[in-house]
Amino acid sequence: MKKIQVLAVAVHPDDVELCCSGILMMEKGMGKTVGVVDLTRGELGTRGTPELRLKEATAASRIMELDIRENLGMADGFFQNNEENQRKLIQAIRFYQPEIVLASALEDRHPDHGRAGKLISDSCFLSGLRKISTRDAEGREQEQWRPKYVFHFIQDRFYHPSFVYDITPVFERKLESIHAYSSQFHSPSYDQDEPQTYISGPDFLDSIVGRAQMLGKMIGVKYAEAFISEKMIGISSLDSFIQFDT
Repeated sequence: MKKIQVLAVAVHPDDVELCCSGILMMEKGMGKTVGVVDLTRGELGTRGTPELRLKEATAASRIMELDIRENLGMADGFFQNNEENQRKLIQAIRFYQPEIVLASALEDRHPDHGRAGKLISDSCFLSGLRKISTRDAEGREQEQWRPKYVFHFIQDRFYHPSFVYDITPVFERKLESIHAYSSQFHSPSYDQDEPQTYISGPDFLDSIVGRAQMLGKMIGVKYAEAFISEKMIGISSLDSFIQFDT
């Protein structure tokens, strides 16, 4: 077991960088252990190769100062929310024992995102059931573990968030982690003769900045990320509320 307090789980390498790298870096700066589990290698991406995406993900991980990053190797585009894939993810959840899981959106433009969001939610619940037996890489029986919260990040489609998180201090590093994927996003240094895609033009990155600014405006800060919780968020003190826009 390697304790990772905040674990982001996403379907494609670069999803985390786009959607929740800011909160990971902020929490890391507060002393928490943070990590990423990618479900697929993004092998169906129009541009680049799985091998290049792995190199890009490694570079982005260094920028974000992750404690761990793992890829479960599910089939991009064709993975299902079934027992086989749930068990793969349950093994990872039980190994890292996160308190908080940041997960793909429950519904989005890309069908992989919504399917992954449900797979992650279901696996986090099932991971807490003692009678589901799993073993780690060394063959040792794993103990059950259920994260306290699963928060779904917002991807292409916008949904009203449950909460918004100030990422202003790390926003430039967030952009740097996104730019690590030169095969996927607009980059003058990537000179391969490949088709342009929905995300490869400069306007797409402009939209990432614009959304972060819009979310930040909601709470009176410059840049923010937003999350949706399926579970009611509870507090034990009114001191838990911080008023930004005074």
